[in-house]
Amino acid sequence: MTLRLPLPDGSTRAYTPRPEPLALSPAGPPASRTVFSAAHVVADPYADTTPDSPAAVDWDATLAFRRHLWSHGLGVAEAMDTAQRGMGLDWAGAAELIRRSAAEARAVGGRIACGVGTDQITGGTLPEIRAAYEEQLAVVEESGAQAVLMASRALAAATKGPEDYLDLYGHLLRQASEPVILHWLGPMFDPALDGYWGSPDLDTATETFLDVIAAHPDKVDGIKVSLLDARREVGLRRRLPEGVRCYTGDDFHYPELIAGDEQGFSHALLGVFDPLGPLAAEAVRILDTGDTAAFRKALDPTVDLSRHLFRPPTRFYKTGVVFLAWLAGHQDHFTMVGGLQSARSLPHLARAYELADGLGLFPDPARAESRMRSLLTVHGVPQ
Repeated sequence: MTLRLPLPDGSTRAYTPRPEPLALSPAGPPASRTVFSAAHVVADPYADTTPDSPAAVDWDATLAFRRHLWSHGLGVAEAMDTAQRGMGLDWAGAAELIRRSAAEARAVGGRIACGVGTDQITGGTLPEIRAAYEEQLAVVEESGAQAVLMASRALAAATKGPEDYLDLYGHLLRQASEPVILHWLGPMFDPALDGYWGSPDLDTATETFLDVIAAHPDKVDGIKVSLLDARREVGLRRRLPEGVRCYTGDDFHYPELIAGDEQGFSHALLGVFDPLGPLAAEAVRILDTGDTAAFRKALDPTVDLSRHLFRPPTRFYKTGVVFLAWLAGHQDHFTMVGGLQSARSLPHLARAYELADGLGLFPDPARAESRMRSLLTVHGVPQ
């Protein structure tokens, strides 16, 4: 059977779904790269909430999705922007998510790293921002998870220059009990982070970022770079101290960055590895054998889907991620925290379905087709 998929110009076209999924089985973690999937949360569709009320989370479905990622050998990056941190999930919800997911990770032997930010405050002085970071760092460390020091909107608004970043991050790194991952999230993901590290000039900001790392290399496991600029990431990773990893957060260029070159490579901490999890893990296991060409052959075709999901406004990529999780059967509904299921157009979602189906990402293609058909019918697209 065919589907009539809507196009941006108001017309439709016929699409014949793929009959068989890509065969991917659970397996252990890749050996040559450390790979995290930044996982989404599953909203409770029966909760009587509004977009500005505290998030209602379906904890059973949320934790089941994390077990799915762990079963394929991926680490879980928890309570980060894929989980709508700061866009529907408040600090109280994020703290509960961290505690529940860390406990689940211990139970199944999964790797987990959790976001540490300042989203329990909306502004504040530098001492207040430091205290907010400290509160969240304590929650993550007490849960037994690795900390990811995320970029802070409050810090971006309060600082006067690079010295404020050097002072605050230096304090947090000295306080951390275990090496952390530093996160540099670009303004395409969050416009409030423009000028992070003390300058809108990325070259200047990079120097401050490297100064923070150089002062405390024993407390930095790695950096997570989300600037969607492969050239800049390669230049940055080549300047890292020995033993400090680069985790790519570049959802546009990840195959080439993970494959690397004669001078090094990137590990991965990616939002797109939520829908791509099993395929991505299998591709990196191929890379473990040294067959870079086969790795690229497996992963390169996924880039069109990733670029589509992360197209501007990039901060709404989460809508496509959750949409694909619904089609894949990881949740029973297409409802999101904060009502963000409305953040992408029907033609955008239709194209996401087509690209994901073409890759064989849906374990049950017939179920995905049925759910896509129901969505199109609700929106008045004749079938």
